[in-house]
Amino acid sequence: MKFFRLLFLFVTIQISAQQGGMWIPSLLEGMNENDMQTLGSKLTAQDIYDVNNSSLKDAIGHFNGGCTSEVISPKGLLLTNHHCGYGQIQSHSSLENDYLKDGFWAMSLSEELPNEGLYVEFIVSIHDVTQDVLVAIDDSMDARTKQSTIDRNSNAIMKGWKKEDWQTLKIRPFYKGNQYFLFVTERFEDIRLVGAPPSSIGKFGSDTDNWVWPRHTGDFSIFRIYADKNNRPAKYSTDNVPYTPKHYLPISLDGVEEDDFTMVFGFPGRTNEYLPAVAVEQITQKVNPSNIAIREAALKVIDANMKSDDKIRIQYASKQARIANSWKKWIGENLGIAKSGAIDIKREAEAEFAKQVKAKGLETEYGNLLSDFDKLYKEFESINVKRGNFVEVFIRTNELMQVMFRMYQMEIQLKRNPDRFETLKESMTSRLKGTFKNYNVNVDKGVFEAVMPLYTDTIDASIYDNTAFTSLDSALSMLEGSAEDVMKRLNADTAYQYAKPFVEEFYSTIEPEWQQKNTQINAVQTKYMKALMEVVPSERYFPDANGTLRVTYGKVNGYAPRDAVYYTHVTYLDGVMEKYVPGDYEFDVPEKLRTLYNNKDYGQYADSNGKLPICFIGTNHTTGGNSGSPAIDANGNLVGLNFDRVWEGTMSDIYYDPEICRNIMVDLRYVLFIIDKYAGAKHLIEEMELVHPKKD
Repeated sequence: MKFFRLLFLFVTIQISAQQGGMWIPSLLEGMNENDMQTLGSKLTAQDIYDVNNSSLKDAIGHFNGGCTSEVISPKGLLLTNHHCGYGQIQSHSSLENDYLKDGFWAMSLSEELPNEGLYVEFIVSIHDVTQDVLVAIDDSMDARTKQSTIDRNSNAIMKGWKKEDWQTLKIRPFYKGNQYFLFVTERFEDIRLVGAPPSSIGKFGSDTDNWVWPRHTGDFSIFRIYADKNNRPAKYSTDNVPYTPKHYLPISLDGVEEDDFTMVFGFPGRTNEYLPAVAVEQITQKVNPSNIAIREAALKVIDANMKSDDKIRIQYASKQARIANSWKKWIGENLGIAKSGAIDIKREAEAEFAKQVKAKGLETEYGNLLSDFDKLYKEFESINVKRGNFVEVFIRTNELMQVMFRMYQMEIQLKRNPDRFETLKESMTSRLKGTFKNYNVNVDKGVFEAVMPLYTDTIDASIYDNTAFTSLDSALSMLEGSAEDVMKRLNADTAYQYAKPFVEEFYSTIEPEWQQKNTQINAVQTKYMKALMEVVPSERYFPDANGTLRVTYGKVNGYAPRDAVYYTHVTYLDGVMEKYVPGDYEFDVPEKLRTLYNNKDYGQYADSNGKLPICFIGTNHTTGGNSGSPAIDANGNLVGLNFDRVWEGTMSDIYYDPEICRNIMVDLRYVLFIIDKYAGAKHLIEEMELVHPKKD
């Protein structure tokens, strides 16, 4: 076991088949297909990805560019996570119609709610274009020249590619820029909200249970895709009709058992599995701790205000969830890296790599890679931490400083091109309206007072009493008149006067230095990736996640997070009632759900033991972006909805260890139970295809 853990950076258990990895769906034939079938899959590579025929990939949609979703009916019904649809649920909520608190269910097509700006994108086909993208590229080029040539080649490829008028093209790098794929896509922009459970179900456990197992969260929401009369993508229109998909996922009522095969199909956002030990050390010991402290300070202020005021709770629900998510993830990531010994394992692997480089006579080409990493990361550390802290304070946590940051960008763009004033004004007006729709000056001032001391000794909270940027009307008035008038008023504003020197320092010093050093590191990382595959070609290397469609497969398994502690693979509704705290922000339980539990009124959705399953875990290698991804069984049926990872395994973005890395999925029987028995939306159940693959 230890040998395989040492022998290169994305660690896997070599028992009967490899687990871990995020594989390109068009390249599954051969070893991946064999692995899946060894783990219990009955699917072929062609069942999963087929250009000429309907396949599983046709049911998988990129949800608004940040999550995954799947089609679950022949009428375009779309399933994703509650937290993925949270912004849309919030946008339709008010004190009169609090869909966050009470849930929402459209009982007919006419009641389904449109969502401006929301889209779902499907992959039509994937093509390897590496040779054409890298034509005329050589190692003597500097980073800028190389990237410019790659961009020019990519644009030429896309310009000459045959596609339908409603389709789009994109080219993405893989293996740190050593390989390139072109994606043909279709984007649907009329997506309507169909159903969402109350937050007491969809967000049960909230921050306390986030990134934690055992979990009891019904993290799902339902939308519908609409298309024009020709079943093609179209902007919102009352003339549009429900989309007829190329493929939709049947739903298994048989659930899962220990050691069952599972495949998660989705759009993972970003991983860095091939980082050297020195990089992981810097992330976990320097970057994460300082950013964790900033978010923790902001959350204390926001949480206290949300608990004391329902209006603030609605206003800040989405923002609080966004800030808290990464905060807790980074804490778990640090714990997982320490528990797994990942840094030492990577160092030992690097020593083995250096030995192989020497043995194969490749020292001239690759002998300096590891020492280059050590030197570059040492130089990178201070600016990497400072830049991260700036982003947290001025962009992620404090809204007034974020507005000042955007206003500075507007000023700089106006100086470069005064003719763009009307366009920039329109864009800023839209941004300000979005900010002030969910803004409370007292909350934001409290956040300012909490986070700013973690970035600078120069703190002046009195700016909130004198700035025009604490209400929408006064902020918009700052944009009236000519460009010269606007810039004059802006530079006289107290908040802008306070923030501007920090933002100027960011653009003049911090960002240029960070970019320069990061570019050098990336160049070495690209060469290192190439070296790994050349020096040890017998290893299997999956490309890091980059927001493109991927397959990851594994098994339903429990795990042991600590000595003498073992977590089983499944949770039940019993656990919800055990956690129930009446009136609590995180652990309240709706009366109707308590009644259904007390009467054991589970319908056809109970497990074989008579209990109602809520969630289960598996060894699938997931990350951000996999939220909402379908968990698919051995026969291609939907059994779960991916929404999280266990806390000890959040380090899988950097280092995957199948002993402790587990993804968390909602059991689809719980989703169906909530739709049917709790919400009474039986018309949605009737749309779906429910199957019994194990019984059949």
